Amino acid sequence: MELLLWRWSTLVQITSDLMIAVFFVVLARSVGRIELRTWVNAWVANLGALSVTIVFWMLQPRSQVVFAGVSALYVFTKTMFVVLLVIGAAGFMERRPAREHGRVPYGKLLVGVAIFSLLVGLAARSINVLGVIQATTIAVCLAAGAVFLIRNRTPAYGWLATGFAVRSALAAAESMAYATQLSAGDLAKSKTVAIYLASHSSFDTGAEWMIALGCVLTLYRTIQQELTQSNSELRSARDDLQALLDRDQLTGVFNRRALPAMLRESQATGATILFFDLDDFKKINDTHGHLVGDECLKRFARALQESFRAGDHVIRYAGDEFIVVAKEIEPASVAERIEIVRGHLRFMPADGPRIEFSVGLAHLPVQGDPEAALRAADEAMYRDKAA
Repeated sequence: MELLLWRWSTLVQITSDLMIAVFFVVLARSVGRIELRTWVNAWVANLGALSVTIVFWMLQPRSQVVFAGVSALYVFTKTMFVVLLVIGAAGFMERRPAREHGRVPYGKLLVGVAIFSLLVGLAARSINVLGVIQATTIAVCLAAGAVFLIRNRTPAYGWLATGFAVRSALAAAESMAYATQLSAGDLAKSKTVAIYLASHSSFDTGAEWMIALGCVLTLYRTIQQELTQSNSELRSARDDLQALLDRDQLTGVFNRRALPAMLRESQATGATILFFDLDDFKKINDTHGHLVGDECLKRFARALQESFRAGDHVIRYAGDEFIVVAKEIEPASVAERIEIVRGHLRFMPADGPRIEFSVGLAHLPVQGDPEAALRAADEAMYRDKAA
């Protein structure tokens, strides 16, 4: 009966693991995530371990040398399976460049596991000894993986950590069951223990499906976090680009492109619009050159910024024309700030031309017409210039 139960349990496990391995191969090719390579290799290694088990039970080798060789091959594939599972789980925590992410030092890993497998193959003189060593190895590795996931709070780690913990507990129970078979007590003849050892593969299958599900959920959460971060970075880049587009490259103040939004914003509270124009700016360019003219524009823009409040908007409208949109400002304060601008411009470089300006202002009432207020300020500026 135990043999039939073992065959059924092993058939269930190998069919299940074949499905999981195929699923991970398809998933890795579909989503193109480099960290899934480790998981694919892990499930292929597990499939190899089950294949070695089936071949062993079909051939039933009597030679101790053949048994040692088959045992070493089984331990190698099964240990690679659990080690790669832990490495795959740790891969979700890495934050390396894509070209480096997911790289596993397979050379050193293969050598280390191969040496361990050869030693176990030489030491294991029976199935029970082999079972104790291999089940203990699985229990320790997956328990360490579960602790790592819980301590590092890997994204959506719950299912994966639970799968590791359950599979580790099952492996620990299998190790103790095999150990009873090495003792001389009553447990060695227990029918319950014999049935458990014959059927434990089916229990392992359930835990392995839990691990596979945990991997998929962790991968999904990782991708979701990366998309959220990418969206945040894109929004930040968009805002930076928008700020560049809305800024005048010469003076650093806002440009004409930003003005409509500022006028719409000012409709809610009302604002005073000031329209500035430099006097005889063409003469400055013709006499001193365009580089000096550019310096005059920069000086004037700085004078406006230093004279008005931090919340007031300074805009280079066109050429030597500037606009200031000052929300909720008293008329007396406006006149005072215009004089402050003039005061700033009196302190000019020794080799620079004198900067004079004309200014017109208009009031934008709450929910008023911004275009009408802008035209009124423009007309007032021309009247000031003519005067």
